[in-house]
Amino acid sequence: MKTPTSRPLLTLGVLLAINTLNFYDRQVLGAVAEPVRQQLDLDDAQYGWLTPAFVLLYAAAGVPLGRLADRGRRTRLLAGGVALWSVLTALSGLAWSFWSMFALRLGVGVGEAACAPAANSLLGDLFPRERRARALAVFMVGLPLGLALSSGVSGFVADRWGWRPAFLVAGLPGLALGLACLLIPEPGRGAAEPHPVGTGRRRGSPFRLVLGGPTMRWLILSGALHNFNMYALGAFLAPFLQRYHRLTVQQAGWVSGAAYFCGGVGLFLGGWACDRLVRRRVAGRLELTALSSGAATACLVLALGQPPGAVGGFAAWLLAGCLFLYVYYSGVYATIQDVMEPALRGTAMAVYFAVMYLFAAFGPVVTGSLSRSFAARAAAAEGSAAVTDWHRAIALHEALWLVPMLGGLLAVVLYFASRTVTGDYERLQRWMATQGSRCAEGAATRPE
Repeated sequence: MKTPTSRPLLTLGVLLAINTLNFYDRQVLGAVAEPVRQQLDLDDAQYGWLTPAFVLLYAAAGVPLGRLADRGRRTRLLAGGVALWSVLTALSGLAWSFWSMFALRLGVGVGEAACAPAANSLLGDLFPRERRARALAVFMVGLPLGLALSSGVSGFVADRWGWRPAFLVAGLPGLALGLACLLIPEPGRGAAEPHPVGTGRRRGSPFRLVLGGPTMRWLILSGALHNFNMYALGAFLAPFLQRYHRLTVQQAGWVSGAAYFCGGVGLFLGGWACDRLVRRRVAGRLELTALSSGAATACLVLALGQPPGAVGGFAAWLLAGCLFLYVYYSGVYATIQDVMEPALRGTAMAVYFAVMYLFAAFGPVVTGSLSRSFAARAAAAEGSAAVTDWHRAIALHEALWLVPMLGGLLAVVLYFASRTVTGDYERLQRWMATQGSRCAEGAATRPE
């Protein structure tokens, strides 16, 4: 079995930088939301649709791009995607209306949709199973790192020079990273597997093959639940801290940044632990992920149980919950690589992301709708003709209880996935061993 060398580690570094930029550029609009909304004269409903539209087109574009990642050169696909989303992010600084910003953000979504299928497929072929979770954990650290950097840098630029330069600063680094993609090598399909499988795959519809095993179906459902929660928290954590616990914008930003930092720690620790456990038992990764999701749910229950103004208690349980939440990425993304043959890994990630983002897009929408309804109910219960800020604070607190409720369901789904993963993995290994034998026979009979 091949082991990582400096070349795979160099590729991993480039992919980490790309994923960091991916989430940086995705977050920049949120970081400069108020000046954009005011200058373009947007109402809250218009602004609210900019994120779901981006996410939904990302989900739709990801499926054909995932198929392309399985059939063509992944490094070129990545280079094109990075260049496209970077140019359109920079051009977003020239938007003059809702529809111009809407169209540019849609284009950013198409470019970013190339990242996950191609990058995950590359990592699956660069790192063997026993090291795969750690490699994917490093790659996924780009998520909290990009969000944290974008929140800080974009806000700093917008505060001094306006919101339009913030988009330009976000877009320029992507052109250099696009060129870097063309310099990294394209590994062979299945290069990190114990059996040589070449470029072939099982016959039949690729989508039917991806969804044929029960583990993949459970993992897709888990992605929908997990990212519904992550997008709901991402949209409403700062408003909740400001309304319910009376923090300033800056103080809420510090707590949110600390939560992202703990998420990065959870990714690293989760990747290390998942690789240790998978050496002992195939189901070890998902068993740990299910346990971590259950622990995260308990922490979030304790955080939301804190009374108004108890910032220390809320923050302590929130940070612990985020540490456990981010273990999800280390365990689940590596498991998708484990149960999918090399020639279908891009498609598998694309299908997973398509379903995941369809649900994630509505995390803020559903949570916000519940909060609005609960605020009106709270005002009516007090006989108030107007909905006050305190009514909104209570309502958002009640709406956020949906997150730990779905978190508990997520832990159950991951547990069921852990019960099926051994069978799916062993079936795949038997097929790849057969492919390896055919490759060896073909080489033996080939004339010198």
